[in-house]
Amino acid sequence: MNQVRLSLATDECSKMLEVRQSIRDTIPVMLGVIPFGITCGIMGNTAGLTNLETIMMSLLVFAGASQFVAITMLSAGITGWGIIILTTLLINLRHLIMGASLAPYMMKLPVRLQAILSFGLVDESYALTASRINSSGYSAYYQLACSVVLYIAWAISTTIGVIAGSYINDPLQWGLDIAMPATFLVLLMPRLVDKQSVVVCVIAAVTAVLGALYLPGKWYIILACLLGTVIGGMMERGEANDHAE
Repeated sequence: MNQVRLSLATDECSKMLEVRQSIRDTIPVMLGVIPFGITCGIMGNTAGLTNLETIMMSLLVFAGASQFVAITMLSAGITGWGIIILTTLLINLRHLIMGASLAPYMMKLPVRLQAILSFGLVDESYALTASRINSSGYSAYYQLACSVVLYIAWAISTTIGVIAGSYINDPLQWGLDIAMPATFLVLLMPRLVDKQSVVVCVIAAVTAVLGALYLPGKWYIILACLLGTVIGGMMERGEANDHAE
């Protein structure tokens, strides 16, 4: 009996150490997340969303890039939820790749825990978890703590942005509208690390500009996303075939 109690105590101690290490690793990342959350809250107001709608978007969606795209489309007068959902789905296709890389570890966990971890899987939590796997192996408690900390930081920063935005009559006069494209550039630039990402980015950018000039409405957003996804998929398949040969 004593050995069982000792084993349980050791296991609990190990879990707590994982959680503490995860929090320590996540805190520096929060410094980059909080400004985006505040900007998201402010821009939600400018798009005509209510304070509650903006906060609920962060609580239920918890995907910065998708939220910024949805807010941009709403600001542009696009109210068709089908188009907004399709666009954000295309932007978040990378989550399939991130999920696939963690699947060998997460599939061993209870379904409920898999669902929670999947909801909390964002770029930052994936990067930290992948780094943890490379250094010490996979830990569900490490990933969970990381996701929870980022989720709380995102929710609080969005709320701060909503409150701050409510005291600014016209945030666009303050030049805050530049925050959105600047945010996308900050998210995009670190990912341009190879030929494939650069080619996809250039093709999507050129397509978007030409589409904005010659296509009606905001269809250039959908067209650029689709073409970039197809070209990226074709390049990845070609690279995989080269390695197979």
